[in-house]
Amino acid sequence: MKGSKKTKDQEVKVNGVEQLTGAEALLRSLIEEGVDTIFGYPGGAIMPVYDKLLDYEEKLNHILTRHEQGAAHAAQAYAMVTGKPGVCFATSGPGSTNLITGIANAYLDSVPVIFITAQVVSGLIGSDAFQETDILGVSMPVTKWNCQVKRPQDIPDAIAKGFYLATTGRPGPVLIDITKDAQIEKLSYRYKKCTYLRAYNPHIPLHTMAVESAAIMINHADKPLILAGHGVLISKAEKELREFAEKTGIPVAVTLLGLSSFPSGHRLYTGFLGMHGNYGPNLLTNQADLIIAIGMRFDDRVTGNLKKYAKQARIIHIEIDEAEINKNVQVDLEIHNDAKEVLQALIPLVSKASHERWIREFRICDKTEYEKVIKSETRPDKGDIRMGEVVSIVSELTEGDAIIVTDVGQNQMSAARYYRFTQPNSLVTSGGMGTMGFGLPAAVGAKIGRPEKQVVTFLGDGGFQMTIQELGTILHYKIPVKIIILNNGYLGMVRQWQDMFFGKRYASTELVNPDFVAIAGGFSIKAKKVSKREELKKSLTEMLAAKGPYLLDIQIEKEGNVLPMVEPGASVSEVTLNYKG
Repeated sequence: MKGSKKTKDQEVKVNGVEQLTGAEALLRSLIEEGVDTIFGYPGGAIMPVYDKLLDYEEKLNHILTRHEQGAAHAAQAYAMVTGKPGVCFATSGPGSTNLITGIANAYLDSVPVIFITAQVVSGLIGSDAFQETDILGVSMPVTKWNCQVKRPQDIPDAIAKGFYLATTGRPGPVLIDITKDAQIEKLSYRYKKCTYLRAYNPHIPLHTMAVESAAIMINHADKPLILAGHGVLISKAEKELREFAEKTGIPVAVTLLGLSSFPSGHRLYTGFLGMHGNYGPNLLTNQADLIIAIGMRFDDRVTGNLKKYAKQARIIHIEIDEAEINKNVQVDLEIHNDAKEVLQALIPLVSKASHERWIREFRICDKTEYEKVIKSETRPDKGDIRMGEVVSIVSELTEGDAIIVTDVGQNQMSAARYYRFTQPNSLVTSGGMGTMGFGLPAAVGAKIGRPEKQVVTFLGDGGFQMTIQELGTILHYKIPVKIIILNNGYLGMVRQWQDMFFGKRYASTELVNPDFVAIAGGFSIKAKKVSKREELKKSLTEMLAAKGPYLLDIQIEKEGNVLPMVEPGASVSEVTLNYKG
């Protein structure tokens, strides 16, 4: 049956109100919220929902991944590139628990995903029934909100509330667990979107006095520095950030998840912050006299040793989540509001300024970093292929316009360092959770969300094998993602730490890998192994030009390290540029 046909449930009305099963009410409610794509994996407890999906094939596109974790990551990536909440289905027991890593990933990175899980029939809850798990208890620490629905009439309101909570304020995942009997039984269906919840105030009135105070501090600063985080992208404040920076002349540094919020080729762009970030913004954070932190949470990877972090600077923190303010770093002025709203109010109040002498200090750092790190990493004239070299060529070939998806580890840091982002929301990566295995299923979600864009994913050989089964999803739906394995035969980032801090004692980090090209061939994915530098650019060009999915297994330097590095316990200004082991 197709979505245009009436089902038996739809034909029955009581007092003019449709009588639907809970399963159909769920799907209709999702459509009311504008959902057109669902990622998921069926099972016994959620079978009534999947049965009704057949009636809505024209309105709801369901992507069957090969593992529930893959569905969760794909749904997150879909949300990140489209700006719409992702939706993910799973059954009870192991189906729901297999989502947990993906739920936690979305939670830490503030991404709105609606997770719908099924539960055993309500009469069996608490009896240790087959495939029964207390998914509410398990997921509570990593969801913005969760609930269990035992009655069909409660399904529409639960969905409405879930979407409202997931997408307002600081976004995040919600989980709605629906018992099997609630899916089968009928209700009088009505749907009303949620726009208000008592004791939940996602929009805080603008603190105008704080904004005025911030403008005074900004206008009198000699060495101000903007730190832009994921909140800029979430609030869609990229235009305002650029206008604010250009008017004030303040240099801009970004966090990992803030990458693509500010054009990397802009004269005020100084690079990305963090453990493997650029030399200038890390070093000069401890020389700035004013830090304007926008939509970021002062993560430990950004601050380094907190006892040595920016002690000379006054700090303005613009953040929608009040819990993040003064949590890690004590600030001088807090503005608990949406980044876009604050910047719109600030721009008329700040003075037109130029900080050329201050910006020149960043350019000096750039030159130092280029000579000591970047030149040999992106333009080597001998030795094995380098990670940065691969990323740099992809950046040139795509003109910084592709959506880049990464796994976690050295591949992630190299992509962040050497891809020149020109468009907002063009980096999809696992930030707070640092989930190996994220990259491949996330590439699936990103490409489905933005089919018109070139989607390239950088994976390590270790992380790739954690979710390698999602090649089956790519085969099934003919998803034309471009897959680059930066293959060094190691769990690269762990090996780097063993090299630098554990006397080169490589415990359980060397990998014996299968033939990735042969495996890709088994999934009807065109693939090629590259080990020579003279083949590299041509192979990357062929990959990007291919109409379908394509995998490149690129053999890179086995024991290469990602530098610079702010070592554990060090200040952000104590940056390691050279390491020879």
